[in-house]
Amino acid sequence: MTSLIAPHGGTLVDRRVAGESAVELRARAATLPRVVLNDRQGSDFEMIATGGLSPLTGYMDQEAYRSVVETLHLPGGKLAWTIPIVLAPDDSVSASVSVGQELALYYEDGSTLAGTMTVREIYPLEKEREAERVYRTTDGNHPGVAAVYAQGSRALAGDIHAVALPPYSDFPGERLIPAATRAGFADRGWQTVVAFQTRNPIHRAHEYIIRCAMEIVDGLLLHPLVGATKGDDIPADVRMECYKVLLENYFPADRVLLAVNPAAMRYAGPSEAIFHALVRKNYGCTHFIVGRDHAGVGNYYGTYDAQKIFDDFDATAIDIVPLKFEHSFWSIRDGGMATSKTSKATPDERISLSGTKVREMLRAGQEPPVEFTRPEVARILIRSMQAAG
Repeated sequence: MTSLIAPHGGTLVDRRVAGESAVELRARAATLPRVVLNDRQGSDFEMIATGGLSPLTGYMDQEAYRSVVETLHLPGGKLAWTIPIVLAPDDSVSASVSVGQELALYYEDGSTLAGTMTVREIYPLEKEREAERVYRTTDGNHPGVAAVYAQGSRALAGDIHAVALPPYSDFPGERLIPAATRAGFADRGWQTVVAFQTRNPIHRAHEYIIRCAMEIVDGLLLHPLVGATKGDDIPADVRMECYKVLLENYFPADRVLLAVNPAAMRYAGPSEAIFHALVRKNYGCTHFIVGRDHAGVGNYYGTYDAQKIFDDFDATAIDIVPLKFEHSFWSIRDGGMATSKTSKATPDERISLSGTKVREMLRAGQEPPVEFTRPEVARILIRSMQAAG
């Protein structure tokens, strides 16, 4: 029997309510005060409900919040955790809520009941301290920090009970919860699985590090993030089309599982690299690829800060193996993909394009060099960018 890695904290959380219990909860929810979750809060609700954020069973209380902000660990110091998961609605909402009150939580559309939560605690957020410790900047221009600042000033803590996941219409075949990916790994006989996280279209550098990682494990979970991202990021449906055409043409089908990660992007750089690794551990992965500037944005983080942070944690606090890759490039000297660890190629012998240059080429209908991206992927991106204007 295939033995899979244990979830973070040892138990895969499942806060979903079914059957007669769900019927009763829905009936009771109709009589409760309503709180509408925004996009990020709804993603967090889904991830808690399905175990993606194990061992969390609800939105964090003050002890957990302060522990994460100050120590990047959950209370007790044994389990790493680097991103606060809080419910901080507008102050006008939290002002009308009291401890012990049960709330009906609705997704952003305002009509789909997510579930309920009994408020265990109400406490003030320390937004600037959170920004400083988690995001390493208090600059409100940072998109993750801006989201923290935009929250209400007080957080509502409590365990959740879920009756529905968000009413998605996209990626129906790829919306696999942690229990489903784990079952998929077991069915395939995989014991070691590497996860690859990206919010960008896949290109040859990504492909190279994925292939390197696949050489040492049983299988790959290609797990792109499709939750809330910045407005100028490539849309999720376009990215998914790129992944599918690449898998169809170049990867062995029996060694790859494609699923989407519904989490919202925080752009927290090093902190989010740890967070992404822990989430993939809950999905059943034993290894996690950490590339250059993972989850970074702008110039807020050093090129390899997201790799270095793993050295600050005891291995048992994370218990998933980070695979750290340097920037890869097409080497004219070597006739293939390489990094500075494997090639003597000088800068002039490396094919490298800036993101700005690539976008200009795509908008003009020009395919970037095949050494940079596969033609099949380039054509999808050209069609998308030209349609967007």
